[in-house]
Amino acid sequence: MSVKASTEHLAEVRDFVAAHAQNIGLSQKDISEIRLAVDEAYTNIIKHAYKNDPAKQVSIEIGSDNSKLWISLMDHGRSFDPKKYSEPDLIKRIKQKKRGGMGVYLIKKLMDQVQYNRKGTTNEIRMVKNL
Repeated sequence: MSVKASTEHLAEVRDFVAAHAQNIGLSQKDISEIRLAVDEAYTNIIKHAYKNDPAKQVSIEIGSDNSKLWISLMDHGRSFDPKKYSEPDLIKRIKQKKRGGMGVYLIKKLMDQVQYNRKGTTNEIRMVKNL
């Protein structure tokens, strides 16, 4: 699946992923977690990789085998360096009533495995849910 980098496609992306997860028999809890992780990853691409440029494209691939479901989101925007990421201080963020900045943290908590790759000009976030 390939869509423009715009939040108007969020429901379409979430539904695409949820349909595949449901077809392979995942629980509603797992499907909800996967939908939220994909939502966060797609939104991060829109905001950070593409700086809210709706003319850009995001590709989504999904697959599964007997042991796992995997989802890859790919873009050609600014890359994310996971080495520069540090987990947010949740207590501090709550006390300061800060919004945002929790996407990567949520993705890592909701999925069993998260990898960031850059091949040429393509960024990929690959998220895995064990079955």
